[in-house]
Amino acid sequence: MAERTVTLLIVDDHPVVRDGLRGMFAAAGFRVLGEAADGVAAVLLAAELDPDVILMDLRMPGGSGVDAIAELTRRAARARVLVLTTYDTDSDTLQAIEAGATGYLLKDAPRDELFGAVRAAAEGRTVLSPAVASRLVSRVRSPGNDALSGREREVLRLVAKGTSNRAIAGVLFISEATVKTHLTHIYGKLGVSDRAAAVAVGYDRGILGGAPAG
Repeated sequence: MAERTVTLLIVDDHPVVRDGLRGMFAAAGFRVLGEAADGVAAVLLAAELDPDVILMDLRMPGGSGVDAIAELTRRAARARVLVLTTYDTDSDTLQAIEAGATGYLLKDAPRDELFGAVRAAAEGRTVLSPAVASRLVSRVRSPGNDALSGREREVLRLVAKGTSNRAIAGVLFISEATVKTHLTHIYGKLGVSDRAAAVAVGYDRGILGGAPAG
């Protein structure tokens, strides 16, 4: 019985990367339905093209991958999202998976591993690169300070520097609404109701390091 052709949507802000992936997958028997340069366009194209799998970069100007994954999840899109990125930090990994990604691979993955991951994602199976898998296992076994996620810590560190919500959104390539959501979660986890109190508790509990001099 012939193997079903898996359809793809490629999302990356670099045209050269998109071209390379398109050629590589097409040569291996996959069908690339389209490409998008940011998360906003990815959500619209996913609704129009209905691919089996979306290869999603994370950090893109104009609409982050995590925001796109969350929106696709909200819309109950049929497509499975396989993150393909350069970044394997805790914040990126956990944010993407919490948003609804089926898998997470790094761009240095061998092509056969990538092909297998896309086929597995199309079948609804979770695929994680070894480095990412070990990070997640460690995180589950050793919960961090006050259960703040990596991204929440990044936001709190920027808040401690006096950075505005809009500026934080720009630095982290996320929407301002997402920043506000992170702040709401931070306040809830730290038992505070405003930015100043969150920073004070962050220093007091060692989440932000030692207390600032002054």
